[in-house]
Amino acid sequence: MKYLKLIRYKNLLMLAFMQVLFRYAFLKQQDIPLALADWQYGLLVLSTVLLAAAGYVINNIFDVPTDTINKPENVVVGKGISETRAYNIYIGLNITGVALGFYLSNVIMRPMFASLFIFIASLLYFYATNLKQIMILGNFVVALLLSISVLIIGVFDLFPATTTENQAQMASLFSILVDYALFAFMINFVREIVKDIEDMDGDYNQGMNTLPIAIGKNRAAKIALGFTIIPFILSLLYINKYFFQNNLLIVTFYTFVFVLAPLLYFIVKIFGAKTKKDFHHLSTILKLILFFGILSILVISLNHQYNA
Repeated sequence: MKYLKLIRYKNLLMLAFMQVLFRYAFLKQQDIPLALADWQYGLLVLSTVLLAAAGYVINNIFDVPTDTINKPENVVVGKGISETRAYNIYIGLNITGVALGFYLSNVIMRPMFASLFIFIASLLYFYATNLKQIMILGNFVVALLLSISVLIIGVFDLFPATTTENQAQMASLFSILVDYALFAFMINFVREIVKDIEDMDGDYNQGMNTLPIAIGKNRAAKIALGFTIIPFILSLLYINKYFFQNNLLIVTFYTFVFVLAPLLYFIVKIFGAKTKKDFHHLSTILKLILFFGILSILVISLNHQYNA
């Protein structure tokens, strides 16, 4: 269990579920060729999960001082697992993840794409060692990495299978992946700010310069509120244009109940949020919004099949 805690397996399961969902609930339902066989796509998911796991390991190594104050129950390195062993696990996960990415890049005859996996591994390392301490930039990087995990599906499964005949259809499908990647980025960006507010005490003691430390908890909460209004309005416009106006009533109902309503709840609740417990609750709400937002791709697919 200590090793599962080290790699934060629940987050990894959610990441793998998201990538499997987009492939089998969305892309596989379209009348298009895909570049990767099922087992090769499994390797793509595995590669992404391994790199994310490596990111969590290096983050846990460098976060021991802050987690000891913020979340002492989550500290694994130095207790159940030695720092040396944690570093060895980190190196092994990265090597395997990048190697799989290199193999897949050659499978689709785009060897330069392997640099994407090296970029992800490097960015995760620099985030844990340096970027996390820089106001806003650290939040941006984490949100960006999540959105990349959505876009990488199109890069490896759609782009190599694109021809002049199916270019328009492939571009349309890729744009949908971009929409979901943008949604994931915005929600996760806000969540990272909320988590910084929640972890403010431990971060302050370690000399970090997160947003709430720099400008105060209340102002940081107002900025989080402002950034939440953006995806709320964009989601409302998106739902109206692509779901409601196309008579996708089940999808419209689903997104109103499981995306817009929780977003509105978050906007209302953050006004009165004061304690660590309040911000932890809001962080959980955003995580659920992200999950149900991604899950809407399955609802869309089922709605199309039902109407057909």
